[in-house]
Amino acid sequence: QVQLVESGGGSVQAGGSLRLSCAASPYTDCMGWFRQAPGKEREGVVSIYTGGDSTYYADSVKGRFTISQDNAKNTVYLQMNNLKPEDTAMYYCAASSYRVWLSCPFDHFSSWGQGTQVTVSS
Repeated sequence: QVQLVESGGGSVQAGGSLRLSCAASPYTDCMGWFRQAPGKEREGVVSIYTGGDSTYYADSVKGRFTISQDNAKNTVYLQMNNLKPEDTAMYYCAASSYRVWLSCPFDHFSSWGQGTQVTVSS
């Protein structure tokens, strides 16, 4: 069982930035961030293959969000810039051991953090 501990999040005005952190134990091949807005299904935001830094971003966040990792700390980060009101959601860190070559499909993540709220006001 993977334990995921998230931090960060909060409230910010549109155009602002936030940074989320997620410490994993153990650290798995694939780490990712998902989000769920009220009344909507959970969606994948970004995934990373921790063994090679290969990443995949949802179109809605490309160019604004950046995932990074510190392997020594078993931690992934999500830097969110130019935030928009539609980014408002509960954000979840996730882990998976399933990958296809260097990619980490969103639909195979099975371990989840407790979630952290991100609220963007206009």
